[in-house]
Amino acid sequence: MTTGHHAVLQHAFAFVERHGYALLFGWVLAEQSAIPLPSIPLLLAAGALVRTGRLHPVPAVACCVLAALMADTIWFQLGRRRGRRILRLLCRVSLEPDSCVRQTENAFLKYGLNSLLVSKFVPGLNAVAAPMAGYSQGRFARFLAYDCVGAALWSAAYLALGYLFSEQLETVLDYASRMGSSLLALIIALFGLWVGRKYVQRRRFLKQLSVARITPEELRERLTAGEPLFIVDLRALSESEEVIPGARRIAPEDLGTRGQEIPRDREIILFCS
Repeated sequence: MTTGHHAVLQHAFAFVERHGYALLFGWVLAEQSAIPLPSIPLLLAAGALVRTGRLHPVPAVACCVLAALMADTIWFQLGRRRGRRILRLLCRVSLEPDSCVRQTENAFLKYGLNSLLVSKFVPGLNAVAAPMAGYSQGRFARFLAYDCVGAALWSAAYLALGYLFSEQLETVLDYASRMGSSLLALIIALFGLWVGRKYVQRRRFLKQLSVARITPEELRERLTAGEPLFIVDLRALSESEEVIPGARRIAPEDLGTRGQEIPRDREIILFCS
Protein backbone atom coordinates (compact mmCIF):
# COMPACT_ATOMS: atom_id res chain seq x y z
CA MET A 1 0.00 0.00 0.00
CA THR A 2 1.40 3.39 -0.96
CA THR A 3 1.76 6.23 1.50
CA GLY A 4 -0.97 8.24 -0.24
CA HIS A 5 -3.47 5.39 -0.17
CA HIS A 6 -2.64 4.60 3.44
CA ALA A 7 -3.26 8.25 4.33
CA VAL A 8 -6.70 8.12 2.65
CA LEU A 9 -7.65 5.08 4.71
CA GLN A 10 -6.33 6.64 7.88
CA HIS A 11 -8.37 9.78 7.25
CA ALA A 12 -11.50 7.71 6.59
CA PHE A 13 -11.15 5.72 9.78
CA ALA A 14 -10.08 8.81 11.74
CA PHE A 15 -13.27 10.59 10.65
CA VAL A 16 -15.44 7.71 11.92
CA GLU A 17 -13.39 7.49 15.11
CA ARG A 18 -13.50 11.24 15.76
CA HIS A 19 -17.27 11.55 15.40
CA GLY A 20 -17.84 8.01 16.66
CA TYR A 21 -21.12 7.42 18.39
CA ALA A 22 -22.75 10.68 17.26
CA LEU A 23 -22.10 9.71 13.64
CA LEU A 24 -23.60 6.26 14.19
CA PHE A 25 -26.66 7.73 15.88
CA GLY A 26 -27.29 10.39 13.23
CA TRP A 27 -26.66 8.08 10.28
CA VAL A 28 -28.94 5.30 11.53
CA LEU A 29 -31.61 7.85 12.46
CA ALA A 30 -31.50 9.26 8.93
CA GLU A 31 -31.72 5.83 7.29
CA GLN A 32 -34.59 4.68 9.49
CA SER A 33 -36.36 7.96 8.71
CA ALA A 34 -36.50 6.84 5.05
CA ILE A 35 -33.54 8.97 3.92
CA PRO A 36 -31.50 6.83 1.47
CA LEU A 37 -28.25 6.70 3.46
CA PRO A 38 -27.20 3.03 3.82
CA SER A 39 -25.79 2.35 7.28
CA ILE A 40 -24.04 -0.95 6.54
CA PRO A 41 -20.71 0.55 5.34
CA LEU A 42 -20.57 2.76 8.44
CA LEU A 43 -21.39 -0.16 10.76
CA LEU A 44 -18.64 -2.25 9.14
CA ALA A 45 -16.13 0.57 9.59
CA ALA A 46 -17.24 1.00 13.21
CA GLY A 47 -16.79 -2.74 13.75
CA ALA A 48 -13.22 -2.48 12.48
CA LEU A 49 -12.59 0.35 14.95
CA VAL A 50 -14.03 -1.78 17.76
CA ARG A 51 -11.36 -4.36 17.00
CA THR A 52 -8.63 -1.75 17.42
CA GLY A 53 -10.16 -0.52 20.67
CA ARG A 54 -10.99 2.93 19.31
CA LEU A 55 -14.72 2.32 19.74
CA HIS A 56 -16.59 0.20 22.29
CA PRO A 57 -19.27 -2.24 21.13
CA VAL A 58 -21.96 -1.64 23.77
CA PRO A 59 -22.24 2.16 23.29
CA ALA A 60 -22.07 1.66 19.51
CA VAL A 61 -25.00 -0.78 19.54
CA ALA A 62 -26.88 1.43 22.01
CA CYS A 63 -26.59 4.45 19.69
CA CYS A 64 -27.93 2.43 16.76
CA VAL A 65 -30.82 1.01 18.79
CA LEU A 66 -31.81 4.40 20.21
CA ALA A 67 -31.76 6.02 16.76
CA ALA A 68 -33.81 3.19 15.24
CA LEU A 69 -36.37 3.32 18.05
CA MET A 70 -36.82 7.07 17.68
CA ALA A 71 -37.46 6.89 13.94
CA ASP A 72 -39.52 3.70 14.10
CA THR A 73 -41.75 5.10 16.85
CA ILE A 74 -42.72 7.99 14.58
CA TRP A 75 -43.47 5.61 11.70
CA PHE A 76 -45.43 3.34 14.05
CA GLN A 77 -47.68 6.21 15.10
CA LEU A 78 -48.11 7.39 11.51
CA GLY A 79 -49.01 3.85 10.48
CA ARG A 80 -51.60 3.64 13.26
CA ARG A 81 -53.20 6.93 12.24
CA ARG A 82 -52.76 6.92 8.45
CA GLY A 83 -52.67 3.20 7.68
CA ARG A 84 -52.25 2.15 4.06
CA ARG A 85 -51.65 5.72 2.85
CA ILE A 86 -48.35 5.78 4.74
CA LEU A 87 -47.43 2.33 3.42
CA ARG A 88 -48.07 3.39 -0.15
CA LEU A 89 -46.14 6.63 0.36
CA LEU A 90 -43.09 4.73 1.58
CA CYS A 91 -43.37 2.05 -1.07
CA ARG A 92 -43.69 4.64 -3.82
CA VAL A 93 -39.93 5.14 -3.75
CA SER A 94 -39.71 1.52 -4.88
CA LEU A 95 -40.21 0.57 -8.53
CA GLU A 96 -42.57 -2.15 -7.33
CA PRO A 97 -44.80 -0.33 -4.82
CA ASP A 98 -47.80 -2.67 -5.11
CA SER A 99 -45.59 -5.69 -4.45
CA CYS A 100 -43.94 -3.85 -1.55
CA VAL A 101 -47.22 -3.20 0.27
CA ARG A 102 -48.69 -6.64 -0.40
CA GLN A 103 -45.62 -8.60 0.69
CA THR A 104 -45.28 -6.53 3.85
CA GLU A 105 -48.92 -7.03 4.81
CA ASN A 106 -48.70 -10.77 4.20
CA ALA A 107 -45.50 -11.01 6.25
CA PHE A 108 -47.08 -9.24 9.22
CA LEU A 109 -50.30 -11.22 9.02
CA LYS A 110 -48.27 -14.44 8.94
CA TYR A 111 -45.52 -13.67 11.46
CA GLY A 112 -46.86 -10.70 13.42
CA LEU A 113 -44.38 -8.59 15.39
CA ASN A 114 -41.78 -11.34 14.97
CA SER A 115 -41.16 -9.77 11.57
CA LEU A 116 -39.49 -6.86 13.37
CA LEU A 117 -36.69 -9.17 14.50
CA VAL A 118 -35.41 -9.52 10.93
CA SER A 119 -36.96 -6.54 9.12
CA LYS A 120 -33.82 -4.40 9.21
CA PHE A 121 -31.90 -7.08 7.33
CA VAL A 122 -34.41 -6.87 4.45
CA PRO A 123 -34.30 -3.50 2.61
CA GLY A 124 -37.91 -3.52 1.35
CA LEU A 125 -39.35 -4.78 4.62
CA ASN A 126 -37.27 -2.38 6.70
CA ALA A 127 -38.87 0.65 5.03
CA VAL A 128 -42.44 -0.29 5.97
CA ALA A 129 -42.12 -2.60 9.00
CA ALA A 130 -42.76 0.04 11.67
CA PRO A 131 -45.80 1.69 10.02
CA MET A 132 -47.17 -1.76 9.24
CA ALA A 133 -46.88 -2.66 12.92
CA GLY A 134 -48.91 0.45 13.76
CA TYR A 135 -51.41 -0.27 11.00
CA SER A 136 -51.96 -3.78 12.38
CA GLN A 137 -52.97 -2.18 15.72
CA GLY A 138 -50.26 -3.96 17.69
CA ARG A 139 -49.57 -2.84 21.25
CA PHE A 140 -46.96 -0.08 21.42
CA ALA A 141 -45.05 -1.67 24.34
CA ARG A 142 -44.69 -4.98 22.47
CA PHE A 143 -43.65 -3.10 19.32
CA LEU A 144 -40.89 -1.31 21.24
CA ALA A 145 -39.63 -4.59 22.71
CA TYR A 146 -39.49 -6.40 19.36
CA ASP A 147 -38.08 -3.38 17.53
CA CYS A 148 -35.39 -2.95 20.17
CA VAL A 149 -34.28 -6.57 19.85
CA GLY A 150 -34.39 -6.38 16.04
CA ALA A 151 -32.30 -3.19 15.95
CA ALA A 152 -29.79 -4.68 18.39
CA LEU A 153 -29.44 -7.86 16.32
CA TRP A 154 -29.04 -5.86 13.11
CA SER A 155 -26.42 -3.41 14.39
CA ALA A 156 -24.49 -6.04 16.36
CA ALA A 157 -24.37 -8.36 13.35
CA TYR A 158 -22.76 -5.78 11.05
CA LEU A 159 -20.45 -4.50 13.77
CA ALA A 160 -19.35 -8.10 14.29
CA LEU A 161 -18.71 -8.52 10.55
CA GLY A 162 -16.60 -5.36 10.55
CA TYR A 163 -14.75 -6.67 13.60
CA LEU A 164 -14.03 -10.08 12.04
CA PHE A 165 -13.12 -8.83 8.57
CA SER A 166 -11.37 -5.57 9.44
CA GLU A 167 -8.26 -6.53 7.44
CA GLN A 168 -10.31 -7.43 4.37
CA LEU A 169 -12.24 -4.19 4.77
CA GLU A 170 -9.00 -2.23 4.71
CA THR A 171 -7.97 -4.06 1.53
CA VAL A 172 -11.30 -3.20 -0.13
CA LEU A 173 -10.92 0.45 0.86
CA ASP A 174 -7.40 0.40 -0.54
CA TYR A 175 -8.65 -0.85 -3.92
CA ALA A 176 -11.42 1.72 -3.86
CA SER A 177 -8.95 4.53 -3.19
CA ARG A 178 -6.79 3.30 -6.09
CA MET A 179 -9.75 3.42 -8.49
CA GLY A 180 -10.83 6.82 -7.21
CA SER A 181 -13.51 8.50 -9.30
CA SER A 182 -13.60 5.54 -11.70
CA LEU A 183 -15.17 3.38 -8.98
CA LEU A 184 -17.83 6.00 -8.26
CA ALA A 185 -18.65 6.28 -11.96
CA LEU A 186 -18.91 2.48 -12.24
CA ILE A 187 -21.26 2.24 -9.23
CA ILE A 188 -23.47 5.04 -10.58
CA ALA A 189 -23.58 3.42 -14.04
CA LEU A 190 -24.51 -0.01 -12.65
CA PHE A 191 -27.17 1.49 -10.41
CA GLY A 192 -28.57 3.47 -13.33
CA LEU A 193 -28.75 0.33 -15.47
CA TRP A 194 -30.56 -1.57 -12.71
CA VAL A 195 -33.08 1.25 -12.17
CA GLY A 196 -33.62 1.58 -15.91
CA ARG A 197 -34.23 -2.15 -16.30
CA LYS A 198 -36.73 -2.23 -13.42
CA TYR A 199 -38.51 0.83 -14.82
CA VAL A 200 -38.82 -0.69 -18.30
CA GLN A 201 -40.11 -3.96 -16.80
CA ARG A 202 -42.71 -2.12 -14.74
CA ARG A 203 -43.91 0.02 -17.66
CA ARG A 204 -44.21 -3.05 -19.86
CA PHE A 205 -46.17 -4.87 -17.18
CA LEU A 206 -48.54 -1.94 -16.62
CA LYS A 207 -49.12 -1.61 -20.37
CA GLN A 208 -50.05 -5.27 -20.63
CA LEU A 209 -52.24 -4.97 -17.54
CA SER A 210 -54.16 -2.00 -18.91
CA VAL A 211 -55.08 -4.01 -22.02
CA ALA A 212 -56.26 -7.07 -20.11
CA ARG A 213 -58.00 -5.29 -17.22
CA ILE A 214 -61.73 -5.43 -16.50
CA THR A 215 -63.64 -3.53 -13.83
CA PRO A 216 -65.39 -5.20 -10.85
CA GLU A 217 -68.71 -4.21 -12.41
CA GLU A 218 -67.82 -5.98 -15.65
CA LEU A 219 -66.81 -9.06 -13.69
CA ARG A 220 -70.13 -9.02 -11.80
CA GLU A 221 -72.05 -8.80 -15.07
CA ARG A 222 -70.15 -11.72 -16.56
CA LEU A 223 -70.70 -13.83 -13.45
CA THR A 224 -74.40 -12.96 -13.47
CA ALA A 225 -74.55 -14.01 -17.11
CA GLY A 226 -73.23 -17.43 -16.10
CA GLU A 227 -69.89 -17.30 -17.90
CA PRO A 228 -67.54 -20.13 -16.76
CA LEU A 229 -64.88 -17.94 -15.19
CA PHE A 230 -62.26 -19.01 -12.66
CA ILE A 231 -61.34 -16.22 -10.23
CA VAL A 232 -58.02 -16.17 -8.37
CA ASP A 233 -58.10 -13.77 -5.41
CA LEU A 234 -54.60 -12.25 -5.13
CA ARG A 235 -55.41 -9.62 -2.51
CA ALA A 236 -53.48 -9.31 0.72
CA LEU A 237 -55.00 -11.31 3.54
CA SER A 238 -56.07 -8.15 5.35
CA GLU A 239 -58.17 -7.13 2.35
CA SER A 240 -59.95 -10.46 1.93
CA GLU A 241 -62.76 -9.91 4.43
CA GLU A 242 -65.22 -9.53 1.53
CA VAL A 243 -65.39 -13.01 0.03
CA ILE A 244 -65.80 -13.38 -3.73
CA PRO A 245 -68.16 -16.31 -4.43
CA GLY A 246 -66.32 -19.19 -6.03
CA ALA A 247 -62.91 -17.47 -5.97
CA ARG A 248 -59.73 -19.33 -5.03
CA ARG A 249 -57.53 -17.42 -2.57
CA ILE A 250 -53.88 -17.77 -3.61
CA ALA A 251 -51.10 -15.44 -2.49
CA PRO A 252 -49.03 -14.15 -5.44
CA GLU A 253 -45.85 -15.67 -4.03
CA ASP A 254 -47.57 -19.08 -3.95
CA LEU A 255 -48.63 -19.10 -7.61
CA GLY A 256 -45.54 -21.08 -8.59
CA THR A 257 -46.31 -23.92 -6.16
CA ARG A 258 -50.10 -23.90 -6.41
CA GLY A 259 -50.46 -23.39 -10.14
CA GLN A 260 -51.96 -26.86 -10.52
CA GLU A 261 -55.08 -25.61 -8.71
CA ILE A 262 -55.88 -23.27 -11.60
CA PRO A 263 -57.83 -24.95 -14.43
CA ARG A 264 -56.66 -24.59 -18.02
CA ASP A 265 -60.08 -24.94 -19.72
CA ARG A 266 -61.61 -21.66 -18.49
CA GLU A 267 -60.85 -17.96 -18.64
CA ILE A 268 -58.81 -16.91 -15.62
CA ILE A 269 -59.59 -13.66 -13.78
CA LEU A 270 -56.94 -12.39 -11.37
CA PHE A 271 -58.53 -10.20 -8.69
CA CYS A 272 -56.16 -7.79 -6.93
CA SER A 273 -56.30 -4.45 -5.14
